[in-house]
Amino acid sequence: MSELHIGLLAVGVAVVIVVMLFNHFQERRFRKQADRAFQPPEADPLADAVAPPAERMRDRVEPALREPRFDSDEPDVVIELTEPRLHLEPDQAVPVTPPPAPRPLADPPRTPAPTAPRAPNAHSGVPPAPYDELIEYRVRIQGDGILASVFADAFSQLRGLGKLVRWHGLPAGGEWEEVQPWREAHYQQLVVTLQLADRNGAVTEDQLMTMCSVLTGVAQAHGLRIACDDSVEALERAQSIDRFCVDVDVLIGLNVVARGEGAIDLVRIVREAEAGGMTLGADGVFQLLDSRGEPLYALCNHDAEPFTGQVHEAQTSEGVTLQFDVPRVPDGVKVFDGMVTFGRRLANEVGGILVDDNLRPLTDGGIEKIRAQLTQIYERMDARGVPSGSRRALRLFS
Repeated sequence: MSELHIGLLAVGVAVVIVVMLFNHFQERRFRKQADRAFQPPEADPLADAVAPPAERMRDRVEPALREPRFDSDEPDVVIELTEPRLHLEPDQAVPVTPPPAPRPLADPPRTPAPTAPRAPNAHSGVPPAPYDELIEYRVRIQGDGILASVFADAFSQLRGLGKLVRWHGLPAGGEWEEVQPWREAHYQQLVVTLQLADRNGAVTEDQLMTMCSVLTGVAQAHGLRIACDDSVEALERAQSIDRFCVDVDVLIGLNVVARGEGAIDLVRIVREAEAGGMTLGADGVFQLLDSRGEPLYALCNHDAEPFTGQVHEAQTSEGVTLQFDVPRVPDGVKVFDGMVTFGRRLANEVGGILVDDNLRPLTDGGIEKIRAQLTQIYERMDARGVPSGSRRALRLFS
């Protein structure tokens, strides 16, 4: 190693040492500054005279948000879009310990006289908003002449949440109506609801927060007042509803199969289906519909090929299945009995046999067990406020 290399090495080591010493000096200086900045302030004699520390902590009241009362003649108390405000009810007045000095620093707060509770919509006559408190999360918006078109982008965003979103608006002097954001309509109030559960599961916290955030952004931009329901309570409700739905979401299948190694004649099956009032859907499945157009039970082919409008002679199949969607059918026990009768008629027509999902012959005893299970399920649904086949049931089990 030459003298030049040795010299350069010595210079490099010296530079490193100098940098480390400088950094150490700077770190100590900044630490001392930080310690001084975060030293607890000296006690305030004036504040201590008003109330001892323990009492100040006890009397402290955190800011609270109340839902807006859109249906009251009293001034609205809402979630402000700027800074949160503290609102105390008459029975929530904060006690203030008077100072020991002869002369108080301020007059004690005066508690307003309590007023009698008022029934909702007692004077305003505003009809209740279309909101299902059991299965929906709600956001309410109020303003002077809310223009529906300002929510066009929010409408598109919320449509992709993965859960049903409903928009309703209350025009001046009118009735609640479905909001169409592409129309130049004006409303006094808007109510936007999100369904908490369906067959894909319960709503998530992200979905609730996204909905509230999107609508709050629009409300802030246009000077509107907004109130989102409690998301924690809504999530608990969603999980409870989802567990209930899982327990009662049952699909009963009855199969008509050939005896032995044979096959059943599809021409006869189709003929009986049409004679029984069933209609063929675009998906190749026969359905028996009620007066609302909702299916009571369905008939599908075992083979991969669905039913078609034209069935050729001698066309056969390994079997057909009758399907009964338990929670979506009103008066389900009666409909089940009708499906069993139809299934037995199909089996007799093609010389087959009626079996359950495990391909065991369906006896009278087996049918009675199914009827007893159906009765229990429907009793649970009624007790939960979700009668089978009701509008609420059709929404949850979709």
